[in-house]
Amino acid sequence: MSQQLAYAIVTPYTIRKSRTGAVLSRLLGRVSADLIAAGMFAPTNELAEAYAASVPTGSSPDLEKYRGLIRGYIRQNFTPDSAGRRHRLLMLVFRGPNAVAEVNQVVGQLRIGSVSGETIRDAYGDLVCNDDGSVRYFEPGVLIGDGPEAIAKDLHLWLGFARTQSPLLDNICVYQDPAKVQQTLVIIKPDSWLHQSSRPGAIIDMLSRTGLRIIGCKLCQISVAQALEFYGPVQDALRRKLAPGIGVKAREVLERELGIKIPADADQALTEKVGVPYAMDQFERIVEFMSGRRPSQVPHDEWQSPGLARSLALIYEGEDAVQKIRDVLGPTDPSKAPSGTIRREFGSDIMINTAHASDSPESAKREMGILRIGESQFVPTVEQALKEA
Repeated sequence: MSQQLAYAIVTPYTIRKSRTGAVLSRLLGRVSADLIAAGMFAPTNELAEAYAASVPTGSSPDLEKYRGLIRGYIRQNFTPDSAGRRHRLLMLVFRGPNAVAEVNQVVGQLRIGSVSGETIRDAYGDLVCNDDGSVRYFEPGVLIGDGPEAIAKDLHLWLGFARTQSPLLDNICVYQDPAKVQQTLVIIKPDSWLHQSSRPGAIIDMLSRTGLRIIGCKLCQISVAQALEFYGPVQDALRRKLAPGIGVKAREVLERELGIKIPADADQALTEKVGVPYAMDQFERIVEFMSGRRPSQVPHDEWQSPGLARSLALIYEGEDAVQKIRDVLGPTDPSKAPSGTIRREFGSDIMINTAHASDSPESAKREMGILRIGESQFVPTVEQALKEA
């Protein structure tokens, strides 16, 4: 069955109003097509004008009225402001046999008039008219493509821009106290991507309480090598924390099963022979969870290949970003996390705890380097999808 491509652009206004997570919840929870790429953009005048000009002419006066509104909206809201500051938006690309119709149905029609809240535009868009029928205010909330051919042209347009721009929107946002501004990494882990679910959007919605700004977004398939490097500092911690206890437990089990008394000085040997392998197995489980592949079962020459599990990496920026994110995320152990935190709401155990957040600006920089946040996943993924469509 042929695969269609569809996209949804979360507008700058929707992002500023912290509605990004709510919009993603509807898209990811109701669209069965696969999300194959995600990226933050800050359009230039040239891109905004080209995108506005790409909106096709309506086949009727009524339809052209709304197409004209979209063109005007793009020219007014996607272009930099009078001070030259560019605006952030988020583009999501979906692929599936019925992707266009599915995305269109969830986003809703251009005629924004319903108060049911069923579609994204019902809930987050606005069309306010004057008594004479002229438009006073228009906000679509999300922009989408107009059929497979137009979508392909639009994606080529955005790819041309993406090839020349960093996927990390540094120096876009303005802050009152730049000295306090930090960047931090959040990973929405594979347990949120096992099936069609609104959970990733709900997590982003909860993170919006921080008031921080998303400046980077990357859909990842973390390789075994990346997972080993990312969680490398955890390996020694697991060995120190788990191995001695397992050594003691092994002695107790042997005593109970064999009915003999084993000297306490055997604990060290049992720690080395039983406790350390157990700790290393737990480390391999973490790597397997994040990459979808267990290192000991994968040939070394395949460690660099993309993993089988999917995650979403987000870069948040703002004053005291690291601590603000960790406060909303909650402790590593979901059972000890306060009510209302992400891990309390969605986590299962210490490993399957739904999200990761950097514990310091230094860690964030290291982890972003491992995931190659500065390298675009959007461009090669969408290019290949267009070739195959």
